[in-house]
Amino acid sequence: MYSVLCCSTPVRLVWNTNEDILKNVDINECETIQQACQGEMKCFNHNGGYLCLPRSASVITAPESSSQSEPSVPVESNEAFNPCPVGYRAQGDTCVDIDECELDTHDCQPSQECINTVGTYTCQCPDGYSKIGIECVDIDECRYRYCQHRCVNVPGSFSCECEPGFQLAGNNRSCVDANECEMGAPCQQRCYNSFGTFLCRCDQGYDLGPDGYSCNDIDECSYSSFLCQFQCVNEPGRFSCVCPEGYELVGTRLCQDVNECETGVHQCGEGQVCVNIHGGHKCVSSNRCQEPYIQVPENRCACPVVKPECRDLPFSIVHRYMSITSERSVPSDVFQIQATSVYPGSYNSFRIRSGDENEEFYIRQINNISAMLVLARAVTGPKEYVLDLEMVSVNPLMNYQTSSVLRLSIYVGPHAF
Repeated sequence: MYSVLCCSTPVRLVWNTNEDILKNVDINECETIQQACQGEMKCFNHNGGYLCLPRSASVITAPESSSQSEPSVPVESNEAFNPCPVGYRAQGDTCVDIDECELDTHDCQPSQECINTVGTYTCQCPDGYSKIGIECVDIDECRYRYCQHRCVNVPGSFSCECEPGFQLAGNNRSCVDANECEMGAPCQQRCYNSFGTFLCRCDQGYDLGPDGYSCNDIDECSYSSFLCQFQCVNEPGRFSCVCPEGYELVGTRLCQDVNECETGVHQCGEGQVCVNIHGGHKCVSSNRCQEPYIQVPENRCACPVVKPECRDLPFSIVHRYMSITSERSVPSDVFQIQATSVYPGSYNSFRIRSGDENEEFYIRQINNISAMLVLARAVTGPKEYVLDLEMVSVNPLMNYQTSSVLRLSIYVGPHAF
């Protein structure tokens, strides 16, 4: 008795054999008859005949075995009868699965992986490929828009790329802003990150170069000649003002004369008086009275009337010192003359007695007791003028005339400050 398993439905077929048939040698019709079974039918030989069954049918002995750990079927010991289905081989009285992958009897492509299954095998494509027919074809994952910015398909896989200024997030698909400033942006001085890009900026005193990264020093001194009162010195990223010798910087750009007489840095000795001038100082004698004049109190020089040579000379001379800057605007009031004593009925007049050969000054009388020395022409130093400013007093009631001189030493500094 045999059982035929076809299409997962067991069908029992029974043949009654007689002793005569069992004593004869069976003929294997599946081998002797050409194309014993047609189409998709498979020939199964058995004692005294053969069966044409579907290729998926299994022939097992009845009753069926239910305690096999591996798919197998009991078979008759008759070697001529091979009831094992395709994908199985006879082992003793059972059918065991054939591992086509291990025996290399499969027809998988070199790029495919052979996976053994019960009774057969499958050809599996690598990750990133899909099987079309018998071939493995690369899957274009970029069609499914896995990437936020750009997708690059490669055989069997894909990769995501970001636009400049962005970098891949932890999921390797999304793009996040890249902080180029923390990643070594080529800014020379300052870097400011922004969404998808960065900006280079320069410190004060520098200009951003044409390349957008480097910083070039600004020569502020070349922009204007009025940045500093005397001289502008360009420095990296800034500028500074300097003053000439004898001056000191006030604030950031102005120059002021150093009063050496007050600071005590002068070299005047005993019997000398320190006179401060623009950019320096002068040491003058404390007694400048010359014959026939003699020194009298209040640092004045007087010419005694008892001396005959004093008759045509001013009665007294007072020495004064002052300093003015170069390129002073004109006309410019320079020095005011003031009478110290006035007698009733006297008339006073003022004039430049000597020292103004080039007519660079003139006297403007204010009233009977005062006058103003005026600079008429612009002068440039360093230069020194010694002007004798004379006040003539006339008293017609007393028939009396006298004069006194203010000897003014004017020092013109070398600069306009």
